[in-house]
Amino acid sequence: MLRKIAALLIVLCLSLSGCAASATSGMTSYVDSIDGYQFLYPLGWSEVKVTNGPDVVLHDLIEPTENVSIVINPVPNQKTLQDLGSPGEVGYQLSKSAIAPTGSKRKAELVTADSREFNGKTYYTLEYAVQLPNNQQRHNLASVVVSNGRLYTLNASTTEQRWPKVRSLFANILNSFSVN
Repeated sequence: MLRKIAALLIVLCLSLSGCAASATSGMTSYVDSIDGYQFLYPLGWSEVKVTNGPDVVLHDLIEPTENVSIVINPVPNQKTLQDLGSPGEVGYQLSKSAIAPTGSKRKAELVTADSREFNGKTYYTLEYAVQLPNNQQRHNLASVVVSNGRLYTLNASTTEQRWPKVRSLFANILNSFSVN
């Protein structure tokens, strides 16, 4: 009788652990040891070669407009992220300089701006609703951090129609982003 109960408990434990899928299941790691950053991205995404642009761009093979990219810019005078402004201020500046710069005919609305601490560094998490010149609506999440005199920006973007389906996936990508 004791053996049957023990076996039942083992089967129950194994089946329950299989049901509790990790938030990062179905993800793989991208590591750039030269520039000192890493993040997780979905299996089935591939790298897109770009010149004179982001450090890396990855996109979904099925939904090619769904992508994640990293942009690295210098930060003057050893400024910290907090020196650049609050999450809302940095989010506004990023929207004007990169997401919807003057002349791009894009419009960007900063939806939320927050901060988090990880391994002694401050990261700002920014959410945008973006309208492209062709009136396509997109949704962007960005994570920014300053390290070693450089501003790292991870940006994940999708269409507004896909946003409800990929919201948690994009949050996992942003939360996995870290710099040395």
